[in-house]
Amino acid sequence: MSHLLARIVAAQDVWAKPFGDFNHRWLNALFGRMVPIRDLLNGTWLGHPLHPAATDIPIGTLLATVLLDLAGQSAAADIALVATILFMLAAAVTGMADYAETDGFARNRASTHSTLMVIGLVVLVVSLVIRAGNPADRTVVVVLDVIAFLIVTAGAYVGGDVVYVTGNMVSRHAFRGGGTKWIRLDTGGVADLAALPEATPTKAKAGINDLVLVRIGTTIHAMHATCAHAGGPLNEGTVIDGCVECPWHGSRFRLEDGRARRGPAVYDQPSYEIRAAAAGGYEVRRAVGN
Repeated sequence: MSHLLARIVAAQDVWAKPFGDFNHRWLNALFGRMVPIRDLLNGTWLGHPLHPAATDIPIGTLLATVLLDLAGQSAAADIALVATILFMLAAAVTGMADYAETDGFARNRASTHSTLMVIGLVVLVVSLVIRAGNPADRTVVVVLDVIAFLIVTAGAYVGGDVVYVTGNMVSRHAFRGGGTKWIRLDTGGVADLAALPEATPTKAKAGINDLVLVRIGTTIHAMHATCAHAGGPLNEGTVIDGCVECPWHGSRFRLEDGRARRGPAVYDQPSYEIRAAAAGGYEVRRAVGN
């Protein structure tokens, strides 16, 4: 069953890719002009993606609509339907902000997901219009609600793929342990970190982890070089307002502690402490509580 569903979803890439590429262009241009609003909708302020949380509410209220209609509670069902439509619109807006910074295979799946959700929303609006006429026989609206619920459930299934299959909006450091052990820092050909160019991201290595080093005056800042949002190389980024900016999507992380200061990233960046090693060179360890 799972393989059949996977093939059905994958078959939608034929239309989802060009459709997604088109939508991505105008959404990226739109949200690129209002970064604070995009960050609000992404959930940067919350430290968690806002869209997944927003989608749970309309699915619940839609199920309530169907059950209330089946139970003959027409007035309550109508109220639940209006709430469902409003919550779906809110969830759609947060999803659009995420979509604006989604690339590749994940965008294909997100396009299929969003299309199903829009179709489901249209069916619900039709149901609401019919309800507004206060029909004596509510069979049609109940059937429409059930159809919409099945479509929305299918959309939620594909939305799960966007997260669990492609890892979209998942922290790229989710499986990295905190660690308290000091590890030798490989700085390449740089023997003295004080010689690093001012405010210029420089790549280094600590064990299996790539780090980015930035010197500001006499202070050396270090954090993981892989952006928590989508894996962009921070060592190729730029330093702006005390933050390192990812070259891929523009997320910014505060140099002193790796805190996400601008989205689309919603998770902080692991930062590291640096000290001179007794045998020469330098050592690093992940900062406590980071």
